[in-house]
Amino acid sequence: MSSTPEYARLSVAPMMDWTDRHERFFLRRISAHVQLYSEMVTTGAILHGPRDRLLAFDPAEHPVALQLGGSDPAALAECARIGADLGYDEINLNVGCPSDRVQSGRFGACLMGEPALVAASVAAMRAAVAVPVTVKHRIAIDEMPEWETLIGFVDRVADVGCDRFIVHARKAWLEGLSPKENRELPPLQYGLVRRLKEERPALHITINGGVESLDDAVAHLACVDGGMLGRAAYQNPYVLAEADRRVFGADTPVHTRHEIIDAYCNHIARETSAGTHLMAMTRHILGLFNGLPGARAFRRHLSENTPGFDGTPDEAVALVRQAASLVRDGRRVAA
Repeated sequence: MSSTPEYARLSVAPMMDWTDRHERFFLRRISAHVQLYSEMVTTGAILHGPRDRLLAFDPAEHPVALQLGGSDPAALAECARIGADLGYDEINLNVGCPSDRVQSGRFGACLMGEPALVAASVAAMRAAVAVPVTVKHRIAIDEMPEWETLIGFVDRVADVGCDRFIVHARKAWLEGLSPKENRELPPLQYGLVRRLKEERPALHITINGGVESLDDAVAHLACVDGGMLGRAAYQNPYVLAEADRRVFGADTPVHTRHEIIDAYCNHIARETSAGTHLMAMTRHILGLFNGLPGARAFRRHLSENTPGFDGTPDEAVALVRQAASLVRDGRRVAA
């Protein structure tokens, strides 16, 4: 059986431009146990770019995984080693992104058509690190037959020792659809992912795609090992508020939204002291009060006052708390 850690039962997907270290720190104020992922980072960026900035994370983010983009086994192995040495709990290979830019670099979803290369890459990564190496992928690409492609791909990669697969339950079309359309237009095929678990019970299988709520994730856990939320957790992060209790059985309090803001303000004060722009942090909290009276005023106050902000850390914290106060009483607060 897979030796998968308990935290893999629920995770938040790696999302470019979204799941940076500030977003991950923020989500950790909501749930202590849900697994978090970095944005995809390419091997080239790690080997030749500002590594410290790209891979930085706070110890409070654990459990946290580093997602890599690439197709050269040696480069992936070296980047996996770097990530593991920095303390990431898991190294994940992106075989699901269908964007033209990613395809041009020969990584992402196009690698579904090269299972032998993916297997070689995973084998090299596993040889380089002691932490789990996992793969996030689609069901199939383009005109490839769904089930035959899925089971063939998973079997080939499992042969080199990988036992955790995160399956976005859609095909990816490499031409004719944008990345956004590829997330929405190809039909969800949860049945194939469930069949994969049934036929390969020793593998840990996580469903991704169309998981819009904690209820959705919990329902999937009846058939597979893990549920992964994507944009739903970004647009309405409070969806994770009861995750620790409902998914992990933890006897921990459910924090109110305002308690979460108060905790995040400590991060804001520390980061603005270090020169981080306020908007880099507040952009991640805009959806926290979704559905509550005053939520629009909260978003507007932050959107109007954080661009160009050049105040002190105390002023940054005051601005955020002032925005949150609009949800309490609905009053408009002057900038």
